[in-house]
Amino acid sequence: MSRDYYDVLGLQESASADDIKQAYRKLSKEWHPDKHKGDKKAEEKFKKINEAYETLNDPKKKQMYDQFGTMGSGSGPGAGFGGFDFSGFTGGGHMNFSDLFEGFFGGRERRSQSREERGDDREISITIAFVEAVSGTNRELRVKKLVACKTCSGSGTESGGRLVVCEKCEGTGQIIRQSQSFFGLIQQSVVCNNCRGSGKVPEHPCKACRGEGRIADDATIKVAVPAGIGDGQSLRIRGDGDAARRGGTPGDLYVRIRVEQDRRFARDGDDINTTVSIGVPDAILGAAIPIETVHGPIQLKIHPGTQSGQIFRIKHKGMPVLNTSRFGDHYVKVNVEIPSRTSREVRQLVEEWKRLS
Repeated sequence: MSRDYYDVLGLQESASADDIKQAYRKLSKEWHPDKHKGDKKAEEKFKKINEAYETLNDPKKKQMYDQFGTMGSGSGPGAGFGGFDFSGFTGGGHMNFSDLFEGFFGGRERRSQSREERGDDREISITIAFVEAVSGTNRELRVKKLVACKTCSGSGTESGGRLVVCEKCEGTGQIIRQSQSFFGLIQQSVVCNNCRGSGKVPEHPCKACRGEGRIADDATIKVAVPAGIGDGQSLRIRGDGDAARRGGTPGDLYVRIRVEQDRRFARDGDDINTTVSIGVPDAILGAAIPIETVHGPIQLKIHPGTQSGQIFRIKHKGMPVLNTSRFGDHYVKVNVEIPSRTSREVRQLVEEWKRLS
């Protein structure tokens, strides 16, 4: 059963895009592995939060999920019929809804449902430096996966060979199984395990791949990591997962990004937080002090009368906002340092100031 992504983020199905983003920011900070080192449950919770956000933050994925996703509460698609969940009976090798009732009422003649097989998705993790998350970076990765057989060019047949109709399913790509239940005899249509649903098999299988059309090998894949990527987010590279059997559609590669921390900066979504200390004279009289940002050093104007703990906002000097031309902000918290020891001259000046005040 699919996870209820709205429930994972603590949201209602009517939640707006801003609600989703705010919930993700709050929960990802709360359950970040760095705050729960060694806690496997917290790490799993963090993964679920990211998985939910990656789906609900993408309008196309969200639309598909809202329409077809199975809700844990029993209120989504597939729920009903007294608690029976029929969401799994929608093809892809499982009993579909029409097959179920065809089994109850005698069924009808098999239809040809041969399909092209798709390769499996792959997932790997890479670690990048904080500065690489700011500017973006390119990586070349070595991935162990299933690739198209070079001997037969992925066809699964010997040179000059051809594909013939699968004898087991007679080219339909599916076979009928019967099982006994308290309803009676149920006929279930499932993917043929001989041709894997394609309806065809090699007449003379390729010896190098044994008719699979693919073999295990190392592959070099170039990955462009965009500026503004966050720790725990994933990149989807279409077609770089496992090759499918006999020239089908390849799966996708998901690259999970881990971003190293930087002792100078604390990231909060697209914003950056830092702390700086100033002396009492600068706090009273004002000053211009150097500040290190993710975009380089700047001068920050400290206003006269600045209080300890006061926060200054530097617009557009935060992290790049992923896949946009916008930037977050940089927030500087000012701490006013009072010296623990002072000279006689300084004490005299302070006493005079106190008298005047």
